[in-house]
Amino acid sequence: MNRPHRVTLYVNGDRYDIQIEDRMTLADALRDECGLTGTHLGCEHGVCGACTVLVDTQPVRSCLMFALQAEGCSIRTVEGLAPEGEEQLHPIQQAFWDFHAVQCGFCTPGFLCLLAGLFEGTPDPCVEALRDALSSNLCRCTGYQTIVAAAVAAQRRLLELSEGSA
Repeated sequence: MNRPHRVTLYVNGDRYDIQIEDRMTLADALRDECGLTGTHLGCEHGVCGACTVLVDTQPVRSCLMFALQAEGCSIRTVEGLAPEGEEQLHPIQQAFWDFHAVQCGFCTPGFLCLLAGLFEGTPDPCVEALRDALSSNLCRCTGYQTIVAAAVAAQRRLLELSEGSA
């Protein structure tokens, strides 16, 4: 029997005290209880990557994680990628825009979060490592070339920004 639980989720720097059922996924809690609909549900089996979010800086398929497991963790969704308090895009979002790496946009939030986690953990991966990481998410609209080009451009921009702040 499912019993309701009170949990606290820390998402994009905000605290959400919510009541959920035992088996509610993180994806459903983010969308339905926190009102953050940028996380998309595609296959709900962890295959497509549309639901990818960052949990304690690591890319996670939120359709496979129970919300209870995320209690007390730092969660970042696509809504939390842009610099706080600024009305500009994150460099990864800007690169996707610049390189037309978005068509229908359904898979885009998952790609953006995946890349944010990758670049935070490995700031300068080789192109093959980028391609390998990107291959874990599915896109039915693009040929992936624009997504790879956007990832490479975003990586360069993030490296420039980190060198400028050092």
